[in-house]
Amino acid sequence: MKANVGSYDAAVRFVLGCLIMGIGNHHDSLWGLLGLIPILTSLAGFCPLYLPFHLDTTFTDR
Repeated sequence: MKANVGSYDAAVRFVLGCLIMGIGNHHDSLWGLLGLIPILTSLAGFCPLYLPFHLDTTFTDR
């Protein structure tokens, strides 16, 4: 798996994932567990949904 999530993208994903989990916790809902998806993709540096669209938010010299 080649990393396709850049540092800015990962930071935004992590913050949004924490917000989703916090809102789910506030409302006592299991829907907050969906916040784990952006958190895990930010920590792994890989997003499988980017593959079919050939997206890459890492900044490399090409």
